[in-house]
Amino acid sequence: MALTLLRGMRTPVSLRSNTGLFFNVLRPRLSHFTTRAESAQATEPKAVPKSIQLATKEAAEQNTQGFEAIIGIETHVQLSTVTKAFCSCPYDYGSQPNSTVCPTCMGHPGTLPVLNERVVECAVKLGLALNCEISMTSKFDRKQYFYPDLPKGYQISQFDIPIAKKGYVDLDLPVEFGGGHRKFGITRVHMEEDAGKLLHSESGSYSQVDLNRAGVPLLEIVSEPDMRTGIEAAEYGAELQRIVRYLGVSNGNMQEGSLRCDVNVSVRPVGQSEFGTKVEIKNMNSFSEINRAIDYEISRQIMLHKEGQADQIVQETRLWDESSQKTFTMRKKEGLVNYRYFPEPDLPEVVLTTDYIDEISKSMPELPEAKRRRYENMGLSMQDVLFLANDDNVAHFFDSTLEYGADAKLACNWIMSDIAAYLKNEKLSIHETKLTPLELSELIASIKNGTISGKIGKEILFELIAKGGTVKGVIEEKDLVQIADPAAIEAMVDKVIADNPKQLEEYRAGKTKLQGFFAGQVMKASKGKANPVLLNKILGEKLNAK
Repeated sequence: MALTLLRGMRTPVSLRSNTGLFFNVLRPRLSHFTTRAESAQATEPKAVPKSIQLATKEAAEQNTQGFEAIIGIETHVQLSTVTKAFCSCPYDYGSQPNSTVCPTCMGHPGTLPVLNERVVECAVKLGLALNCEISMTSKFDRKQYFYPDLPKGYQISQFDIPIAKKGYVDLDLPVEFGGGHRKFGITRVHMEEDAGKLLHSESGSYSQVDLNRAGVPLLEIVSEPDMRTGIEAAEYGAELQRIVRYLGVSNGNMQEGSLRCDVNVSVRPVGQSEFGTKVEIKNMNSFSEINRAIDYEISRQIMLHKEGQADQIVQETRLWDESSQKTFTMRKKEGLVNYRYFPEPDLPEVVLTTDYIDEISKSMPELPEAKRRRYENMGLSMQDVLFLANDDNVAHFFDSTLEYGADAKLACNWIMSDIAAYLKNEKLSIHETKLTPLELSELIASIKNGTISGKIGKEILFELIAKGGTVKGVIEEKDLVQIADPAAIEAMVDKVIADNPKQLEEYRAGKTKLQGFFAGQVMKASKGKANPVLLNKILGEKLNAK
């Protein structure tokens, strides 16, 4: 019944022929990452309508009277490395089960791990991005536990000496949830390997094992228990996703398991210093689910406190069920004593040099928080700032448009409205279209100097997005130059007024909203090319003439 574990097994000649041996002292070997993050809009599962989220938030606030929640998150980030953490097997999401495995990641006796140095590079990058202290010397440990998808019977992880610790992350809450700036502590960032995956039958009578994911490199980010609401926790997770995508260390796709958040929630009476019993929640596939799962769990625990049943809150792992909007018990939570950590005997210490860290630091891109502050200083609203900085592809497109001289607010308006709507409808990221920052800046300039109208500008925009080309080329090809000759516009206005005597009579009788009707008729006659400012000036004079 189980999948054949040996199917497609490869026996490589060298466990790390593509990276060389891993020495105790790492030297930098930096290169550009080829994997780019998809748009958050394209990869994040469809969000629950904000009205539901707001209702959940309001209900949670009503139920927390007299209590406060303590929330911490453990986030696992799957790294976009070519090979796994300790062997030369690749990992391709969606591959045939057990097709990218070898004796090392399958836990066969006699095999030895060899550390992929790219994992260390990614860990240092993320540690720096999270304002952490980087450990010049760290080590790997064995975390003992048995599960069918962990064939070795232990996981190679880091315990008492992680590669990074004592950091923090800054973020801005969405405007619709009250806005505001938040700062959450980071306890540690450590390297480890992933386990395989169990595929359970619908009947529940058997499970199959896929070991493709076994040995895939992970970075675990452990937060301080600084969050108090589901919204704060969800935005913390979203900020980590933005950071790993900006860095290029992971695609951060939750639906692929590239970013997984396990949430620890406890409640306590306001004023009490001791933490309550924490409960871990798993199985959340979007940030909106994280928000709702936490708010439900907070309400559940507070209700037990109020009913005098606080002893029923036990340290356990619960799963979120999206269909019922509830959490339910999965298993009792294991403690540190059960894992029986001890230093990994088959791997040397990871010793870093100052030069190595300095070179990685110099290669760091501008991160989301820095971008948000820069955009804010341009005079953009917080809503604009959050939208632009959410996706590194969008932010790069916006910045490039400004380099060609475009006005920041106008460029932002085009990107947030018509371009964003097109991308959402076509399920594309902005870098997948044929529109270039240069042509967007040319389009904005052409409208600003009166060459074309805003309406024609939209027609040209969609032409450029779908087919490419230049603004000037489309204008010339389709004869779209705006009519700015007063005499020509006056002649069209006179004809429209003459053709609509009834509407003219009603306008002069006080129905002044009909001016829009006349303007529309002139625009129709000019095929949208009449200068709107000049048109309204002449039309107003004609309609109000005695």
